[in-house]
Amino acid sequence: MVLRALSWVFRLALAGIFIYAGAVKMYPPIQREFFILDLSTYQLLPLWAITLIAWVLPPFEVALGLLLLSGWKLRYSSAASALLLLGFMAVMLFTYLRGVEANCGCFGDGEPISPWTLTRDSLILVPAIFLIVYSWRLRPPSQATPATA
Repeated sequence: MVLRALSWVFRLALAGIFIYAGAVKMYPPIQREFFILDLSTYQLLPLWAITLIAWVLPPFEVALGLLLLSGWKLRYSSAASALLLLGFMAVMLFTYLRGVEANCGCFGDGEPISPWTLTRDSLILVPAIFLIVYSWRLRPPSQATPATA
């Protein structure tokens, strides 16, 4: 019962984070341009790749948040959220360790990458990992044949 309640709380929290993070990068439309600028500060990709990411990532984050919110295919949506967070953290950590002063771009506000942003994103990963473990431990509805006498 406690694990089920905790899974609801974590699903709602992660869904809210992803929906918010995606939405603030898309609306108002000028935000997408700011997101492109934030991504360019990482100094990792050419402009065409940064532009592609800026157009694809925010709607993907919103869709992932909606999937988490619905609970449909939780095994896969929680795994996708954890992989996405791990990817974000790896890129941010790599950029930070290179000494590049880059903006996170996480929530569309031009926040610089710092130990705080790295810690915050690491903490967001905890509920995603919990949901992976929780959802894979659940047994799917029985597909067994009727019992024979």
